[in-house]
Amino acid sequence: MTHEFDKILAILGPTAAGKTELSLNIAEKYRAEIISADSMQIYKEMDVGTAKASKEIMNRVKHHQIDIIEADQNYSVADYQKDVDPIIEGIFKRNKLPLLVGGTGLYINAVLKGFTLPKMEPDEVLRRKLRQKAEEKGNKYIHDKLKKIDSKLADKLHPNDLRRVIRGIEIYKLTGHTKTYYKDKQKKIPPRYRSIKIGLTRNREQLYDKINKRVDLMIEKGLIKEAKYIYNKYDLDKKSTARQAIGYKELFNYFEGQYDLNEAIRLIKRNTRRYAKRQLSFFKRDENIKWYSLSKLTNDKLFEKVNYYLQKNI
Repeated sequence: MTHEFDKILAILGPTAAGKTELSLNIAEKYRAEIISADSMQIYKEMDVGTAKASKEIMNRVKHHQIDIIEADQNYSVADYQKDVDPIIEGIFKRNKLPLLVGGTGLYINAVLKGFTLPKMEPDEVLRRKLRQKAEEKGNKYIHDKLKKIDSKLADKLHPNDLRRVIRGIEIYKLTGHTKTYYKDKQKKIPPRYRSIKIGLTRNREQLYDKINKRVDLMIEKGLIKEAKYIYNKYDLDKKSTARQAIGYKELFNYFEGQYDLNEAIRLIKRNTRRYAKRQLSFFKRDENIKWYSLSKLTNDKLFEKVNYYLQKNI
């Protein structure tokens, strides 16, 4: 049986760039089903802070990979790849277009390019030991340890990015190979799917302004109440992924009296802006992304241009 579509379309970019509106227009034009590539929208009940599509939008276009686990459950990049493969197969069988939409670059890469890190159980003893050493001797001490093992990775990571620095050491201790080794290995593997990647961005000032306004809107829509509900319902471990979600982490700390509400909101805005910057840095490394700036285009003009590009390439 031949399928009308044989490629996956990915719409990606930083938070608040404008992915949702474009993806809905594309989905309706090309009979697509949307697969969320957002590492926080997988959590049930975390709706306002993760900017999930409304029920009305989800009725308009079928969405996958939203609300699939509880906030206290673990979910890895490898889990995402395993879950999404049969979804893509089903969409192709229905003669529809699989449309990956989101800002979690690792999710998108795991599906389109592959995921080469072997499955490893976290070494909590090692992590605890390294965190303790960092407290005693400073983050630079742990960063220097990584530098001796994997200098390329160490050069990319700030000593204060302790979680990733420790992860780099852990990968080497558990597998005998560095994270850089696995990244180089991945580059030699052919893609898992044929794909078209559309990247959306805005100039920094506009993007940051949109982020700030978006956070204010989330507060209006009930983010504090939602975060309080999650906080009371789950005994979230400090290291759990859901606990680290921007918008929730800052409010949880506010509930615990670490700072006042104004400071929590300021930190949500700041941390979201920083996250957007990291997302852009991650995606800019991919030469196969066709970029469009919404600073220069209206939504209608963007759709027109992307539609023209897709008709020649899909």
